[in-house]
Amino acid sequence: MPRPPDQSSSDDAAATFAPLRARLVRVAYRMLGSVAEAEDVVQDAYLRWHRTDRAQVRDPGGFLIRTVTRLCLDVLKSARLRRETYVGPWLPEPLITALPDDDGDDITLTLMLALERLSPLERAAFLLHDVFGLGFDEIARTLDRDAAACRQLAARARGHVRAERPRFPVSQERGHAIAGAFFEASRSGDLKALTALLADDVVFYGDGGGKRPATLNPIYGLAKVARLFEGLARKYAPGGSALVAIRRIDGLPGFVTTEPDGLIQTSALAIENDRIVAIYVVRNPDKLRHLLLPGNPAALH
Repeated sequence: MPRPPDQSSSDDAAATFAPLRARLVRVAYRMLGSVAEAEDVVQDAYLRWHRTDRAQVRDPGGFLIRTVTRLCLDVLKSARLRRETYVGPWLPEPLITALPDDDGDDITLTLMLALERLSPLERAAFLLHDVFGLGFDEIARTLDRDAAACRQLAARARGHVRAERPRFPVSQERGHAIAGAFFEASRSGDLKALTALLADDVVFYGDGGGKRPATLNPIYGLAKVARLFEGLARKYAPGGSALVAIRRIDGLPGFVTTEPDGLIQTSALAIENDRIVAIYVVRNPDKLRHLLLPGNPAALH
């Protein structure tokens, strides 16, 4: 007969894993850009942890970060193929945090998009060292490379993403105010107000994934972006979007709305010198499902 599970061993595995779970999900999400895939990876890591001879593991946190990173590298192989055939611009699944404060790292949506241009190993080395503070010896064990090679991977990645870090980050209070003003201007189609909020070189990205109407290519320039929102407001008047909440979305000011079709969408704003330089709208329902799941730490509360 099969041997019954050792309840004390199960309890011990869960007790060690639980305080590390949020950090592991952040590592996986930053690697993958998908909340659902990150949670699947972390659950897989827990099952492996449960089967491991834990008495031989001196550093559970390091062991689990190595496990999660390696699982993410496997997932990225298939994810990249899917993104090559994705309909329209690909944006990460929005991760919502409340204003004014939250615990987390300083990775924003714009930086995550820059990470997409890196190789999986560069991405892992950069995140593990620059964001999560692991030493290169530990990263070398994770990536099966020597420490010098991992240092080079991180340095190349850092060079690629340096320009994406905001030089003058907008305060949370000011970001909140600009997000609210932009929602009102876009909902009403007030061209004068839109023009006052948008930078001359603003760019709009809409991710519908082929599931909902969205622009197939980015839209560049103040005049074109302002006309886009003016036209949408005219098309859906009266009514239009309904504000659900103003939130930080992957570290950027933004808001969640209910649209005329009854589904939600998120809008994240990159802001420089009090002007909006990029707008990232996620409409793909597959990427928004986690926001509606009660008890999910990434959900909208």
